[in-house]
Amino acid sequence: MKFNIQHQTEYSRIELILRSFFGFLYIVLPHAFLLLFVGLWGAILTFISFWSILFTGRYPQSFFEFQVGLIRWNTRVNARIWNLADDYPAFGINADDPKVEIDIPYPTNLSRGLQIIKLLFGGFYVGIPHGFILMFRYIWAYILAFVAFWVVLFTGKYPEAWHEFIVGTMRWGTRVTLYLYYMSDDYPPFSARPDDDGAPSAAADIPPANPTPAPEPIPKPPADGGGEDANAESTGAEENKE
Repeated sequence: MKFNIQHQTEYSRIELILRSFFGFLYIVLPHAFLLLFVGLWGAILTFISFWSILFTGRYPQSFFEFQVGLIRWNTRVNARIWNLADDYPAFGINADDPKVEIDIPYPTNLSRGLQIIKLLFGGFYVGIPHGFILMFRYIWAYILAFVAFWVVLFTGKYPEAWHEFIVGTMRWGTRVTLYLYYMSDDYPPFSARPDDDGAPSAAADIPPANPTPAPEPIPKPPADGGGEDANAESTGAEENKE
């Protein structure tokens, strides 16, 4: 899964103030009103997808793409509410936002038995341990967001480490959502790092800087005349020796 919210080099102080004081009216209300109905349809699709996985082992791809679009829409709005990005969030599950990158691969096959385990026990072995840690992460994220408001207000810059902590917390929560809502069989790691952090390095494919030189090939004698010349030289050397 790719989940990233772009860290800007400069942030608008005017947008920061408008979002902080009036964002509930012109961002939260219109988006939340639409997301309420879109989210209800997403819940219905989740219910249908559970039975589809149970009988076929597959999540209907069109349903999956709808859910991914819904996650992107929610993330676009949250990015502005947390002051992680400027500009107004676009409406719709198919809208594009260059500041918010989310790419969730479609699973070709899902375990039927695991879906039943998630349904019956997911709240215990996923919701409780992850929810406990995320609760403290979100408390700290709120504190950082509050302090970051003043930093951006006076400097126009959002501390990059704080930005990544909040984005990482949202990334962690998204992984848990994907697992519990039957969109992935991979148990969510207890980490906020991007998935590609653990990818193998491409340096293994690069040849060493000082490779050991290969031995030079031994030259072969000429095909024609080489034997006669060698015999003549050998005979002359023996005569000189005598």
